[in-house]
Amino acid sequence: MAKAIHSMIRVLNEARSVEFYEKAFGLKVADRFAFEGFTLVYLRNAEADFELELTINHDRTEPYALGDGYGHLAFAVGDLDAEHARFTTLGLAPTPLKDFAHNGQPLARFFFVQDPDGYKIEVLQSRGRYK
Repeated sequence: MAKAIHSMIRVLNEARSVEFYEKAFGLKVADRFAFEGFTLVYLRNAEADFELELTINHDRTEPYALGDGYGHLAFAVGDLDAEHARFTTLGLAPTPLKDFAHNGQPLARFFFVQDPDGYKIEVLQSRGRYK
């Protein structure tokens, strides 16, 4: 059996990204490995073992082009309305709350936010298949 353990994104500014993910999702640095030319930072919280790996290329000065293939990361939360209000108060500019149905049945309730590098992150109400 395979177990998903992390997803990696390339970021331009380590401190700015670490601050965003801690403020938004309570992710803290679990490990940090500096190499010649790049640094790997692993973020996680107590809710799950799954980690977000930030790769910082030391010689990079221009923002990354995210292209048209990247989708998004997703987090499930217990109280979507409270999280949306918290994100708004923190100045993180969440999109409006959206309800999504399939065949007339509620499937998801969510909003999106972007990190400092432009990566989209979906924040879903924890229910049904999104736990």
